[in-house]
Amino acid sequence: MLGLHLPWLELAIVTPLAGMLLVWKAHTADQARARALAAAGLALFLAVGTWEDFGTLHTFDAHDRWDLVSRWMGEDFLVVDELSAPLLPLAALLFFAMILGTLRTKVHRFPFAWTLLSESLVLAMLSTRSGWWMILLVALQALPPLWELRSRGRPVRPFALHMAAFVALLAGGWAIHRTGEPGGSVGWLGMSLVAVAVLIRNGVIPFHCWMTDLFENATLGTSLLYVTPMAGAYIFMRLVLPDAPPHLLAIIAIASLVTTVYAAGMALVQRETRRFFCYLFLSHSSLVLVGLETLSPIGLTGGLCVWLSVGLTLAGFGLTLRAIESRTGRISLADYHGLYDHVPMLAVFFLLTGLASVGFPGTVGFIASELLVEGAIQSYPYVGALVVLAAALNGIAVLHAFFRLFTGTQHTTSVSLTARWPERLAVLVFSLLILGGGLFPQPGVHSRYHAASELLSRRARSQATPDSNSHHVAQRSPPPANAPP
Repeated sequence: MLGLHLPWLELAIVTPLAGMLLVWKAHTADQARARALAAAGLALFLAVGTWEDFGTLHTFDAHDRWDLVSRWMGEDFLVVDELSAPLLPLAALLFFAMILGTLRTKVHRFPFAWTLLSESLVLAMLSTRSGWWMILLVALQALPPLWELRSRGRPVRPFALHMAAFVALLAGGWAIHRTGEPGGSVGWLGMSLVAVAVLIRNGVIPFHCWMTDLFENATLGTSLLYVTPMAGAYIFMRLVLPDAPPHLLAIIAIASLVTTVYAAGMALVQRETRRFFCYLFLSHSSLVLVGLETLSPIGLTGGLCVWLSVGLTLAGFGLTLRAIESRTGRISLADYHGLYDHVPMLAVFFLLTGLASVGFPGTVGFIASELLVEGAIQSYPYVGALVVLAAALNGIAVLHAFFRLFTGTQHTTSVSLTARWPERLAVLVFSLLILGGGLFPQPGVHSRYHAASELLSRRARSQATPDSNSHHVAQRSPPPANAPP
């Protein structure tokens, strides 16, 4: 396995931890925010460096330079490949933008230290292919939201019970799968438990109530940072896809498809912005699972592309809602608010990110949605129609929310609601990425197609080889002749 030119991964993971210690020693809230912003910015730079350095190696996977940690943790502890390479800077960008967009009026309430801890855990999870380390890291990610709910005096039982069940099923199922014979009934039982854990973490019906409860009781920033990296989809790709039998994948696909349509319909009738966003995200995150379970190169490519586009667009969408809430408090969608004249930039960004998430032409979500629908129709004809229906419902829900928030009346206020420069910077960066990915989609599609082809070939080798737990190292091969243009 080739190595990166610098120890990007280790530095990217350690930097937020060092920033967390500095934040704890800060004397004022503004000082804590400045230190957290610097740590998150440096982690973003290192994550982008990891992606760029990996791209120069022309290989499917690579370990960190010198690989000091993996000598004690195992060779799969820190690995970057074509699946995780773009996910690292995307996750780091989300944390950086969340800290950057925190206004001074909210710095006393925002948990900067816990946010940096969450960032380190997320980056570590995206950098490992070891099953047990992944389980440990994803379990620890539940601690910051749980601590916040308890400190705010909000109900913790729904979130705690679902996450406890998720961790227990994930750890127990993985242990059973590892001890059972490949292809045997014991191994399939363990894989089924892991699949149920993935459904819980992804909020698939009927395991979705913890997510709506989290958005209602925790701060919007903490809720976004917990769900937007889509840890459930990552666990599915690493632990479920390589060895799961086709009928199990079909069950997951049906449950995810039902959730996609159901959540889209629920988003259309919500009367509160947080619940509206929660159901909108549930619909799209379930749509990602639908694409990942098609087992065709085009469908899996579409799922991976939708994963990136949803992470980018709905992160920007959630940041917009957070910026509006920081000015007006929680907003009801039952009334018109007429905020456009006060925050025109946020209004335009709200519409851009919302429409991009449903695949509006010229945005990063357009090609991703087209690939997903095409791959879904090839595998299951009825799935394509339901995916289109869900996209239509989500688009109507986005437009409904836009008109309720920004039009319909004249909003009067005695204070300025104009967007501050940190928010303007975040809007500019996300807008460039959303539009740039839509106008120049070829690099991203080619990368996702090669990752999908390699993952499917590894699944085929795993299904045909007795040792389903072995890892294969492959140099980058030329793309197939039928690769997307």
